[in-house]
Amino acid sequence: MRSNLTPFHLAIPVDDLNAARDFYGRVLDCPEGRSSDNWIDFNLLGHQLVCHLAPTGQKTHHNPVDGDQVPVPHFGVVLQLSDWQALAKRLQAEGISFVIEPHVRFEGQIGEQATMFFLDPSNNAIEFKAFGDIDRDLFAR
Repeated sequence: MRSNLTPFHLAIPVDDLNAARDFYGRVLDCPEGRSSDNWIDFNLLGHQLVCHLAPTGQKTHHNPVDGDQVPVPHFGVVLQLSDWQALAKRLQAEGISFVIEPHVRFEGQIGEQATMFFLDPSNNAIEFKAFGDIDRDLFAR
């Protein structure tokens, strides 16, 4: 059984607030909250994502996961499968370049999940994933 989830708060660095506003606001359809000349709050599916202007390079590492090279660090949200499928189609229609194309990993195994990875305009890696039954599968061992 899943506990009552509360919203998380995540602050990420971006090097262009206007590009972040377009990407998170328009492409990912995240409503904008408060903002200043140095940051923007977005409602990412009920969670507070804050893009802070921080024009520095970000290093990433990659770890192998079921044949994919997963970028680290990354963040994202677990969706219902139908919502994940709709988002994948919308991102493909937007011409988003995927780091890892939408697909199912761990197929037929514990932890089977639909996943996709892409970068925001400041090269922050984002993963959206879905399980057949979130309550049963999210933390299955």
